[in-house]
Amino acid sequence: MRLGDIRHWVFDMDGTLTLAVHDFPAIKRALGIPQEDDILGHLAALPEDEAAAKHAWLLEHERELALISTAAPGAVELVRALHESGCRLGILTRNAHELALLTLQTIGLGECFVSEDIFGRGEARPKPSGDGLLRLSGQWRVEPARMVMVGDYRFDLECGRAAGARTALVNLPENPWPEITDWHARDCAELGRMAGVLG
Repeated sequence: MRLGDIRHWVFDMDGTLTLAVHDFPAIKRALGIPQEDDILGHLAALPEDEAAAKHAWLLEHERELALISTAAPGAVELVRALHESGCRLGILTRNAHELALLTLQTIGLGECFVSEDIFGRGEARPKPSGDGLLRLSGQWRVEPARMVMVGDYRFDLECGRAAGARTALVNLPENPWPEITDWHARDCAELGRMAGVLG
């Protein structure tokens, strides 16, 4: 299947549609999380009260980042071109749903996504699990193999593979994970040219 034949696109948010601004080492220090641990995995294992307090801090920190979000090169053009061509578009992020909506509004893409097609950490098991993609697949009534998961990190690609979807890596000059990548583009504009929706 060619990229241009795919009509169901799912995007990661931070570092994919937006320039990456999360300072994960600093977040881990603030929350008392060992640097080698995954933030969401660590919080999930904490006692309920402690986890709730740390999730609340994380939500507020991420809200501040959402309000100053900047679109990644070519992201707005790609998403708008796909939207205008009638493609179905979704978001799968490890961020919170409400902040994904806020980020999309901030970068000028709010009208291209419907709320029920945006899956955050509260709607699906976090990537690299394929859970969110499989939920979107069922919601859209399309086989996962006819979807593409677009992201900038290994978790996005592993999520796509776990669900049986195609994968596209963007915003990295080289591809460190070729074995789980179907398409690699230096940015979203190049991916749009590969899909035939941008000149």
